[in-house]
Amino acid sequence: MDDDLKSIAAARRCAESAFAAYQAFLGTDPAKVDEIVDAMARAIEPEAKRLGEIAVAETGYGNVPDKRVKNLFNALSVADYLREVTTLGVLWRDDAAKVLAIGEPMGVVAALIPVTNPTSTIIYKVLSAVKAGNAIVCAPHPRGVKSGLETVRIMAECAEQMGAPKGLIQCLEHVTILGTAELMKHRRTSVVMATGGPGMVKAAYSSGKPTLAVGAGNVPCYVHKSKAGQIGEVAEQIVTSKSFDYGTACVSEQAVIADKQIARELRHELKMRGAYFMTPQEAASLAKVIFTGKQAMNPENVGQSPHVLAAKAGFSIPPRTRCLVSDESEIGWHRPLSAEKLNPVLAFYEARDEAHGMELSFGIARFEGWGHSAVIHSDDPQVVSKYSAIPVGRVLVNTPAIMGGMGYSTALEPSFMLGTGTWSGSITSDNVTALHLINIKRVAYENRPWRDIYEEYGE
Repeated sequence: MDDDLKSIAAARRCAESAFAAYQAFLGTDPAKVDEIVDAMARAIEPEAKRLGEIAVAETGYGNVPDKRVKNLFNALSVADYLREVTTLGVLWRDDAAKVLAIGEPMGVVAALIPVTNPTSTIIYKVLSAVKAGNAIVCAPHPRGVKSGLETVRIMAECAEQMGAPKGLIQCLEHVTILGTAELMKHRRTSVVMATGGPGMVKAAYSSGKPTLAVGAGNVPCYVHKSKAGQIGEVAEQIVTSKSFDYGTACVSEQAVIADKQIARELRHELKMRGAYFMTPQEAASLAKVIFTGKQAMNPENVGQSPHVLAAKAGFSIPPRTRCLVSDESEIGWHRPLSAEKLNPVLAFYEARDEAHGMELSFGIARFEGWGHSAVIHSDDPQVVSKYSAIPVGRVLVNTPAIMGGMGYSTALEPSFMLGTGTWSGSITSDNVTALHLINIKRVAYENRPWRDIYEEYGE
């Protein structure tokens, strides 16, 4: 049997058995569901580093310490959030209006898993799906099958020990494009959660099933002159966020836009914290390493260290370099480093004034990043208000993009799936949570005489 047939057969088996498990799970006491979710999160905690090691070894993307942090964030912070959320049973009631809202599961979730975050995304999606009373089948990237299977094994075994039906949490062992497509369009699949590249997202929306998907993120980071005196902290936030897991998160900063009054100092502070400003020739060479053409990142060079990237581009950098920076003045594919880069690489722009800073930031967001996220470092509320007109789903203020966007350093919902709204063709601009994986049934009693409609609207 060829690989496609194996994958299609596996998808069908998983979808059918997941549906049977979902039916058996229906009606489970919400308190019991919470116990299962908490137990799975605790089971991941001691395995977080090992799973990171498996992910890095299998995919070649990112680094183990940051993969460990991603795994723990999704196990612990997401679980803490879910503990306080009601998803099943009575969600709210309005006695005056005589309306009652009841949360019910959607069914079988088909979860597409990106190669950049093959373990942490599974942790987040499994906890969210089960909290909502659903079954879930994960479809990892072919380069992330081993790490995906091991993550799912830990969580599924724990759930079953806590009383969940076998088959509630699964992962495809044989993965091809056709097999994943079969899972998404299968009659037992209720909803698709798609995290990954543009091709995967397009396939998910073409599956004919309700789909939660995300778009690319070309995140601008505007540093306003009002931060003078705090530039060192701003620089540390930017470098830490962009170098985190070697830039594999689409929510990390992509371009820094600095007011001219503080640009020189920001350059200095970035350099002090491990940013290497490339020459124009080095930047041009690096662009050819990162991109194979317009809108085409080279998958072999995603999530690589600055030293690996520099070596491939043919130049040397200091030993403690954390990220690479390219001076830019224009935006577009004629300047490829102005686009999204899933690497520890930044574009750097100097703004003539506030209006120019806004113009550059809006331009970056519109170029390959509609709807995702934007960052501003400013102590002027009026400037933040103006900046918030940018066409993105989340504007992060005075915080690292990755920590703020995923809901750690901000009060946004903890999530590893950040909606990009209709700006980029997504159904939601929210941080996606378990609340996006339930159907809400309204029970509504008559609260005014129905015959009054004829008196109110009659001739």
